[in-house]
Amino acid sequence: MADNEKRLLSYLGLAKRAGKVASGEFQTEEAIRKGKAELVLIAGDASDNTKKKFRNMCDWHHARMVVCSDRAALGLSIGCSDRACLALTDTGFAAVIEKTLGTGADRERRY
Repeated sequence: MADNEKRLLSYLGLAKRAGKVASGEFQTEEAIRKGKAELVLIAGDASDNTKKKFRNMCDWHHARMVVCSDRAALGLSIGCSDRACLALTDTGFAAVIEKTLGTGADRERRY
């Protein structure tokens, strides 16, 4: 696991403890629809259908989306089982996580 990914997962844990993470499909969808999602994280090993669903939803609601890490790591970082998607509801945590991810060819960014 790369240093950036460890840092990302650590920040996600902090955000979860601060109550600034919506996890799982239902909560993530709700955060996007209500305009509370500052950044949506989709696991790289999520199904193509899930990625497409959230890509379309983020486009429609003008939410930023990043594909990163994997389901097991995302879930573990917030103290849950596997998670295919998360939404950060705080601008500060979203900015720090985007900065940590940087701009890589394997990252998908939607604005």
